[in-house]
Amino acid sequence: MTLKRPLRALALALLACSAWVAQAAEVTVSAAASLTHALREIAPLYEAAHPGQRLQLNFGASGALLQQIAKGAPVDVFASADQETMDQAQAQGLVKAEQRRDFVSNTLVVIVPAAGRAPGSLADLARPGFARIAVGLPASVPVGRYTKSVLDGAGLWGAIEPKMIGANNVRQALDYVARGEVDAGFVYATDAALMTDKVRVALTVPTPKPIRYPVAPLAQAPNAAGAASFAKFLLGPQAQAVLARYGFGKP
Repeated sequence: MTLKRPLRALALALLACSAWVAQAAEVTVSAAASLTHALREIAPLYEAAHPGQRLQLNFGASGALLQQIAKGAPVDVFASADQETMDQAQAQGLVKAEQRRDFVSNTLVVIVPAAGRAPGSLADLARPGFARIAVGLPASVPVGRYTKSVLDGAGLWGAIEPKMIGANNVRQALDYVARGEVDAGFVYATDAALMTDKVRVALTVPTPKPIRYPVAPLAQAPNAAGAASFAKFLLGPQAQAVLARYGFGKP
C-alpha cells in the first residue's frame, strides 16, 4: 500500500516527461495554401527519414500565416508563396536572410468552370460576359498580388476590381470557380491541376516577377533542429519529386 502512491507519482511524472518530449519533437510548419496536397504527401516521407520528429501542418494565405507568427504562434518553419511576405518576415526579425531558400516555382493561370465560357485574352475579362471573377485578396494573398500586378500592367485593374470576388486564399478562389459561383478566377497552375474535372485553364498569365516560393526556419523556432532539417528536406530529391508531381517547377 505504501509503495502505490510513490509509484503512481513516478508514473505520472514519466507520462508528463514523455508528453514534453513528444511536443519538443514536433515540427510545426506554416505553409501557403497552394502547398497543401504536396506537403501532406511529403510529411510521412520526412517522418520516416527522421524518427522521433512529427510534422504539424498549418495552411493558409501567406500574409495571414505571417500575422499569426508575428503574434507569437509557435511555428518552426514558414513557407510562403511569394518573396514579399518572406521579406516582411525577415524585416521583422522572424527569419534570417542566410537561412531562407527558394524551393519551388509556379505559374499564374485564369480558370473557368469546366462548362463555362473561356476568355480569349485578359481584356475579355473586362467584358460584360464575365461579371464575377475570383481574385485572392491582394493585401494578404500572394496570388492576389501577382494578379493585381498583371492587371495593373495591362491597364485592366480598374475594370476588373468591381467584379472581384475576394478569396482569403488561392484554394478558396479555386473552389469558387469549381462550384460555378464565379465566371472566372486567378489561381496557380498547380491548383487548377487538382480539379481538371471541374475547371479548365483558359489562359496562362506571365507575371512581372517570377513566382518563387521561399522557405525558412523561424529564428525563434521552438524546435530549431527540426526546423532546419525540414527546410533542408524540402530541397532534397524525395520532396522535390513529390512537388514536381503536383506541377511545381524548380525555383
